[in-house]
Amino acid sequence: MGTSNWSSVTEFIIVGFPNLQGFHTLLFTLLLLIYLFAIFGNVVIFTVIRSDARLHTPMYFFISILSFLEIWYTAASIPKMLSNLLSKRKSISFTGCLLQTYFFHSLGATECYLLTAMAYDRYLAICNSLRYPAIMTPKMCTQLAAGCWICGFMCPVIEIILVSKLPFCGPNEIQHIFCDFPPLLSLACTDTSMNVLVDFIINAFIILVTFLFIMVSYIKIIKAILKIRTTEGRKKAFSTCAAHLSVVLLFFGSIIFMYVRLKKSYSLDYDRAFAVIYAVLTPLVNPVIYSLRNKEILNAIKRKIPQKGVINSSAQS
Repeated sequence: MGTSNWSSVTEFIIVGFPNLQGFHTLLFTLLLLIYLFAIFGNVVIFTVIRSDARLHTPMYFFISILSFLEIWYTAASIPKMLSNLLSKRKSISFTGCLLQTYFFHSLGATECYLLTAMAYDRYLAICNSLRYPAIMTPKMCTQLAAGCWICGFMCPVIEIILVSKLPFCGPNEIQHIFCDFPPLLSLACTDTSMNVLVDFIINAFIILVTFLFIMVSYIKIIKAILKIRTTEGRKKAFSTCAAHLSVVLLFFGSIIFMYVRLKKSYSLDYDRAFAVIYAVLTPLVNPVIYSLRNKEILNAIKRKIPQKGVINSSAQS
């Protein structure tokens, strides 16, 4: 078969949830509510932190960047998932599929690096508190955040180039809920062992190295917290780090299973389930953890609400 015939596929069909055909309307409603809540929650957190001078600290700076990131991270996959739930023909162009895969992985890699930077910030704040203000300056925070975004958007470039050069001659059904490297490799009309190996090396480096750095940071943090004499001091230190650690475990736990493997897929159902966790649930959980469980952000939100009430009453009078 010639190369021209091999490259005949111009679009893909995203299968989505084939075992839930009778529940597409319910799934659409549920996913839409989750998406709207995630967007609203992250926008509120980002806006409150950027507008409240009391929250202009390194920790809240990184939380605001994480919220900003989650807005775009969800936009890379969920809107297309929503349209597919209502559409009979769940198609996406070849270029559109590659773009969705690139942005999804770029933003995912950026989140890995950003969570690592947040762990480093907590490590310095607790284990090196005397030098913390001199190290984590606004300039350093900006440089760390910029480095996370730059490195994140560079990471999937090689994988995207390799996939774009693969021949696709059919079938063109992606057995997943959005475009991603593993299901795309399963559709290629040639041996993809080199692609799988490259994906494994890149993903293992990004995910495992950052996860290891975070875990080492928190082991040192926990050791330092246990040395604090007062119960109130230990409680405050633990509460500061517990939110970040819970997000780390949820996010990394699902992506390690999905992407750090030397095969295209374990099980289609497992892949879909874990994709829902890291693509939908993690962005939903972040606003809950960082707002409802954070007194400073809650107080900042409360301070904003009375201000609007006072402005309205003054205007009426």
